[in-house]
Amino acid sequence: MAAQALDALFQQARPEIRAMHPYEPGKPVEALERELGIREAIKLASNENPRGPGASVREALARAASDLSRYPDGSAHAFREKLAAQQGLHPDQILLGNGSNDVLEIIARVFLAPGTKGVIDQYAFVVYPLAIAGAGGTVCAVPSKDYGHDLPAMAAAVDDATRLLFIANPNNPTGTVATLAEIESLLQAVPSNVLVVVDEAYCEYRHSSAAGTALSLLSRYPNLVVTRTFSKIYGLAALRLGYAVAAPQIVGLLNRLRQPFNVNSLAMAAGFAALDDHNYVDESRRLNTEGLQALEGAMTERAIPFIPSAGNFLTIEVGAAKAYYDALLQEGVIVRPVAGYGLTQHLRVSVGLPEEMTRFLASFDRVRAQLAA
Repeated sequence: MAAQALDALFQQARPEIRAMHPYEPGKPVEALERELGIREAIKLASNENPRGPGASVREALARAASDLSRYPDGSAHAFREKLAAQQGLHPDQILLGNGSNDVLEIIARVFLAPGTKGVIDQYAFVVYPLAIAGAGGTVCAVPSKDYGHDLPAMAAAVDDATRLLFIANPNNPTGTVATLAEIESLLQAVPSNVLVVVDEAYCEYRHSSAAGTALSLLSRYPNLVVTRTFSKIYGLAALRLGYAVAAPQIVGLLNRLRQPFNVNSLAMAAGFAALDDHNYVDESRRLNTEGLQALEGAMTERAIPFIPSAGNFLTIEVGAAKAYYDALLQEGVIVRPVAGYGLTQHLRVSVGLPEEMTRFLASFDRVRAQLAA
């Protein structure tokens, strides 16, 4: 009886939800060490900043931890004021989220419904199709061009049912990037009632200011939303802090579905301090650039094809990706298989600390030799 009841409940769920596959995060270090009985594993799977948070952030967290019995400021007034001042925005243009995934989902829930459509790239970040389907919309995946967004084709895919379009710039998992001129051309091509969401989770690895990003287009295109995160270059992935920037009227709509206190006090305190630590961000950018160039060079030396990246990771084409992944786990090295994106021959490797990259390459060479034998 229990099995029949559970099956009946399962069948009552929306069909688009039943058809979805849950998001699979990168394997945690603790899980690998527990499963294989190894120690000192390294994780190069989730595009995190390997440096850890800066000293000022750690100090801010210690201060904020003394008042955990109080709810956070639900309006995030001070944090939004500071963020707006730094980016040349008005606070009413900013929506905070429990990571940028939170704001992406809110956007989909506000603008999509059964019978509507969201347009994405073939190799889009997996959260986009999940958010679209979860809101009852239809996913329209446009074939990529050289592993990147074919923006003219995406614009051509827009029809009367289309309500939003997602662009990741740089894209995860391929690392490709569109120019600001290309994004503006797309904005000019799509109807003004179609929301264009430009996800800039990795943009700080390319730019030191907002001048070269889609933020500079907001004043001219009211249907543009730009999303950002503190999980990458700011090193705050564990605290889940992200935001969207849009016209105040759009943010007002999104706020109607935003959960109260969706961003906790520790995250806001850390983010507030991180915004002032320009040296940390600049150094993280420099170290990532050097690490990425070294990894690209190492793959070139080994004749391993890769997709040139503008992020903090490199997607490499190894052929037997599952075999490489499993063998690297035995070495205590966690990378990211991307078969779920349709890239069945590829692995994504995050840029770690120099000593981690040295270990990865040594393990990679051993695994490569084993699989070739």
